[in-house]
Amino acid sequence: MPEGPSIVILKEDVQQFTGKKIIDVSGNSSIDIQRLKDKTILEFKTWGKHFLICFEGFTLKIHMLMFGTYRVNERKETPPRLSLVFSDGEINFYTCSIKILEGNINDFYDWSEDVMNDNWDPKKAMQSLEKLPNEMICDAMLDQNIFAGVGNIIKNEVLYRCHIHPESLVGKIPFDHLNEIISECSIYSFEFLYWKKKYELKKHWEAHTKTVCLRCNLPLIKKYTGHKKRRSFFCTNCQNLHT
Repeated sequence: MPEGPSIVILKEDVQQFTGKKIIDVSGNSSIDIQRLKDKTILEFKTWGKHFLICFEGFTLKIHMLMFGTYRVNERKETPPRLSLVFSDGEINFYTCSIKILEGNINDFYDWSEDVMNDNWDPKKAMQSLEKLPNEMICDAMLDQNIFAGVGNIIKNEVLYRCHIHPESLVGKIPFDHLNEIISECSIYSFEFLYWKKKYELKKHWEAHTKTVCLRCNLPLIKKYTGHKKRRSFFCTNCQNLHT
C-alpha cells in the first residue's frame, strides 16, 4: 500500500493540471464519472494515503489500496479505474478506490493528523495515544486518525530508530520515547520522500525486510504483530519491549 510520501509524489507529478479543464473522462469506476467532464480542477491535495482532486462543490477521493498505480501522460494496457483527459495531457488511475466527497473538503479532514502536512500537530498525536494505553504501538502507529500517512515501512523503520519493540503497549512506553516516536514519524516520512524521489529508498532501510540487526549483528525477527497482523521486523536485543 503506498504510504503518505508516495501520495505526495503523486500530487507533485500532476501539478501541471491545476486549473485545467477535463475534456474527456472514462474508466470502470462505479461513481458517476461523467460528472467530471468539463469540470476544472481547482487544487490537488493529500491527506495521509488519500489523494484528493478538488472541484467547485465536491472533491474526488482516491485511495490506492494495496496495489494501486497511476500514469501521467501515458497508459497501461489494463483498463483504468479512472482516466482524466486534458487538452495537454492525461492522468490515469488503476486498481484504486474512488469516492466523491460533497461539499467543503475541510469538513472531511483534520489536517493536523497528517504527518506531512504543515498543520501536523504532535501534541494532538500524543493526546490520542494517551487514550490507547493497552494498544500495541505497532497498531497505534498505523491508525490513520493519529498518524495519517504512516504505513508499514515507516512503522518498522521508526520503531527500529527509536529502539522500541513493536509489541510494546502504548501506556507502558516512557513519555520521552513516545514523544520520539511521534517526532520520527514525521521526520522519517520526509526522508522517505527524499529518498524515493531519488529512486534509492530501499537502500536506506535498516529494519524493513532486513534479516540482521545493524547495531547488534544478531538476526532480526519477522513477525505479524498486533491486531492488524502486519509484518514487523525487529531486534529483540536492542528494541525494548514495554508491557
